[in-house]
Formats: sequence, C-alpha cells, structure tokens
Amino acid sequence: MDMVMKLGAQSPVVIFSRSTCCISHTIETLIRNFGANPTIYELDRLQNGRELERALIELGCQPSFPAVFIGNELVGGSNEIMSLNIRGKLKQLLIRANAIWV
Repeated sequence: MDMVMKLGAQSPVVIFSRSTCCISHTIETLIRNFGANPTIYELDRLQNGRELERALIELGCQPSFPAVFIGNELVGGSNEIMSLNIRGKLKQLLIRANAIWV
C-alpha cells in the first residue's frame, strides 16, 4: 500500500490502469481534455503490477481499474471521476492540485 501511495504522490494526477482497459483510456482522455498531463501506470506492463493491484484493492478500489489520484489523494475509479465531472467539480479539483492552470 505504501508503494501505491508513494507513486500516487509523484504527480498532480496519477492513473493506475491496464493497457487493455477501455474505461481507463476513457478516464485518461477526459482528464487530458482538461489540459492535465497525468502519469499513467499500466499495471499489466509492470513487474510489480500484481502487487500494486492488490494494494489498490486494499485501499478500496473495486474494481481496481482505473484508480485515480489527484493532488496526492485517491479520488477513486471511473464512477467517482465521472460523477465529479458531471457535477462540475473535476476541473476545480485539477486546478487545486496544480494539474491545470486557468
């Protein structure tokens, strides 16, 4: 769990995903459309990917992909990100995390 939290704090926006996950790709595209440049960890391409996936599940990510950190905090998965976007709060969160500037 410590490794996931450490990786999640390395950039204003961090997404843990799988290279074949279309939902992860959609969330990445949504965040990029705001002008953010997220750090992406595709766990199926990392040696310690299974360990990181278990840690994400321990943190409460169900399903574990995508898992999005914004401003060093675990925001959640696609449902949470889409909910924030629909309510107009995702952009504000990205601004507060210094992921984008207006």
